[in-house]
Amino acid sequence: MNHNRPGTGTLTVTVFVFPGVRLLDVTGPIEVFATANEFGGRYRVRTASEDGAAVITSAGTRISADLSVDDVREPCDVLVIPGGPEWETLIKDDALLDVVRRLHGKARCMASVCTGAFLLAAAGLLDGRRAATHWRHSRQLALRFPSVRVEPDAIFVRDGRMMTSAGVSAGIDLSLALVEDHYGAEVARAVAKDMVVFMQRPGGQSQFSVRSQVPHSRREVLRRVLDEVAENPGANHTLSAMARRAGVSVRHVTRLFNEEVGTTPARYVEQVRLEAARVLLETGDDSMPVVARRTGFGSPESMRRAFVRHLGVTPGAYRASFRTTGVGTKDSVSEAVSPTSSS
Repeated sequence: MNHNRPGTGTLTVTVFVFPGVRLLDVTGPIEVFATANEFGGRYRVRTASEDGAAVITSAGTRISADLSVDDVREPCDVLVIPGGPEWETLIKDDALLDVVRRLHGKARCMASVCTGAFLLAAAGLLDGRRAATHWRHSRQLALRFPSVRVEPDAIFVRDGRMMTSAGVSAGIDLSLALVEDHYGAEVARAVAKDMVVFMQRPGGQSQFSVRSQVPHSRREVLRRVLDEVAENPGANHTLSAMARRAGVSVRHVTRLFNEEVGTTPARYVEQVRLEAARVLLETGDDSMPVVARRTGFGSPESMRRAFVRHLGVTPGAYRASFRTTGVGTKDSVSEAVSPTSSS
């Protein structure tokens, strides 16, 4: 994109706000661009509402607007479209969609956060383009707008002058990428360190998905097998072992999994083991060999391959990034949160 070379010029960022907007979708990008100004960036950041009036966010917080949409006359270098939890109502608001289209005509770069992608799609601005949104809503985005090529695991996607990002905090990732485009990696890295966030977070959205749940099956035989896998992922769950315990043939078990679970027995077992390993890594201090043994992977290397294949991160990086407390030494915590890689 490179609207500007590092250290030169002032860039205008306009964040569109509307009733019911999600607060962090607005404040996350603003904080990134404002912090960049402390490290050599030159951003002019402002908020705009349809009529210039303050709006109430989905959190109940009032946000004032610096100007109305009609007052946005000169081209914006970046125009941010946040999302909101009531996106299904928002995409039916023709007046709101018309505002989004008008803003698009005044933006060199249009960037959405979370469900803001639905507003862009409903306005016809993502037709034929790749896009991202919150993992929970990516399937709905693809179903409702089949002309949009949804990338469900992406943290953010850039397609020409359009950028879309995943859920809520991913607006920070997207904004950091723009800072790097505009003023260089050194400035972006300084912002990330100051905010104590990853400049480039490991993995994609699949690492934030809801824990896999045993699907309901109409077949008693399959329900028994699924329950056994979920209750004891570390046990012997080879295809032949499962068939033997169920009292049916290997072919029959395979057919049941394909018909009712939508995957193979081996893939399902690995998914359950992966979920079990994630819980142990998040909540406990067991060594990698112990976690691998308890969850049925057998060896740390087998577990590592599964994590990298499905989540894009190693078990060690997962544990460091997703522990809910600061337990551990100062050095280990610093290593986990210090963003040093370039986007």
